[in-house]
Amino acid sequence: MEFRQLQYTLQIAAERNFSRAAEKLHIAQPSLSQQLSKLEKELGVLLFQRNTSTVELTHAGVTFVEQAQKIVDAMELLRQEMSDISQLRKGKVVVGSMPITGSHLLPHVLPAFQQAYPDIEVTLLEDSGITLEKLTASGKADLSLLSLPLQESSLSYVKIGEERIDLAVPPNHPLAHRGTPGHLQPVRIDELRDEPFVVLKKGQGFRKLTFDLCEQAGFDPQVVFESTNIETLQSLVATGMGITLVPRFIARAPRSEFVPVYVPLADPTPSRTLVVAYRQGRVLSKAAEAFIQTFRQTVAELSKTD
Repeated sequence: MEFRQLQYTLQIAAERNFSRAAEKLHIAQPSLSQQLSKLEKELGVLLFQRNTSTVELTHAGVTFVEQAQKIVDAMELLRQEMSDISQLRKGKVVVGSMPITGSHLLPHVLPAFQQAYPDIEVTLLEDSGITLEKLTASGKADLSLLSLPLQESSLSYVKIGEERIDLAVPPNHPLAHRGTPGHLQPVRIDELRDEPFVVLKKGQGFRKLTFDLCEQAGFDPQVVFESTNIETLQSLVATGMGITLVPRFIARAPRSEFVPVYVPLADPTPSRTLVVAYRQGRVLSKAAEAFIQTFRQTVAELSKTD
């Protein structure tokens, strides 16, 4: 049994297709099929059930893939540890980030990390929370900035901090004038039952949080518009299309035009939990651990200014 055969098997299991697996592995499909057949003959079991349209794991294949993943992870960890030792803390960490949240946090985190660890390379992957969970679970990202709850059961996480949620309303909205500038009266979520909402589209984690908070307050939000971008939602609120909920770090970022009014929500103040997630069973490299520590420290400092 060869190490490359383990890698080939894992790629086939991930793609459920020989052609795509061969393309990802940069080898010819006949060579991939030959190596798998050789492995199955050595093991005395079929790892995949093939037919004209699909490739499915057999019972033996499921067990093999689980153990092969552990071996590949252990080998990767060994390589990383040797690299950390030989290169005196040099290394690489692939970080996944939700685009909007990352755009407001990473400009604080990355410079601090680079200053502390100038020889560690950071590669950034930006995508939706659901996609990032899959990339992290498959090992394509070492870490990902996400918010709870996570959908992938194979992920572990380190809590980074709690981010309060604010209400964004148009400048001429009555709630924007309930109190004095800078000291607006907090709003209960159940007061918003008759308000038009602009919200993120399905598949966005913060959309679910918005709907959950409204449901807990006893109503379903009256959605008048949806977008994939929370910056777009804030601009729409500013022009009077409706209201929306916004995470605090995003709400307080400077904006040049179409600025809504941000109103605090009443106690118990809703928040979302930001985490850095990684695959269960994967021992983090020193570079990854250093990145998490820098992230936690930076977010803690930002939270002090709330």
